[in-house]
Amino acid sequence: MALGPDHPLLSVTLRPHRSLTPRGLWLVVICVGLASLVAAIPFVVMGFWPVAGFYGLDVALLAFAFRASLNSAAMTEEVALTPVELHVRRKYVKGTMEEWRFNPIWTRLHVDRHEEFGISKITLRSRGTSLLIGQSLGPDDKQKLYSALSSALSQAKTGPVFESEKQE
Repeated sequence: MALGPDHPLLSVTLRPHRSLTPRGLWLVVICVGLASLVAAIPFVVMGFWPVAGFYGLDVALLAFAFRASLNSAAMTEEVALTPVELHVRRKYVKGTMEEWRFNPIWTRLHVDRHEEFGISKITLRSRGTSLLIGQSLGPDDKQKLYSALSSALSQAKTGPVFESEKQE
């Protein structure tokens, strides 16, 4: 089997994990809003109407926080490794993009481990450049990324493999 210089050894797209869908998040906001409305009614009836405003403020802040969380889910990080290049591309929420290119032969993986939680940071290091990757992943996903990237980097360091053509 030939593994040429453009053959991908690893190609992953990393996205922040979200436990609820956008619809589920807005359903939570609506339920909290209805509960706040029900809780505010007795205060309004007793004449303490400013309390209702604070209930509304809580719901508005919750909606703002959920919207920010949904927007942050749009960030992606792409890691692509071939025998001749390790390419990392980050697309941020506002549409800006950053790219890094490393030579796999000179690239080393460094991990910071926590006793209880596992891997807390994965860093690519190459010729004085350090780059944290997978920051939005949980410890289990970081372990999977580290294992896959470590294996692929080892394979890339062996170099491309070319099949020789038969001469007749």
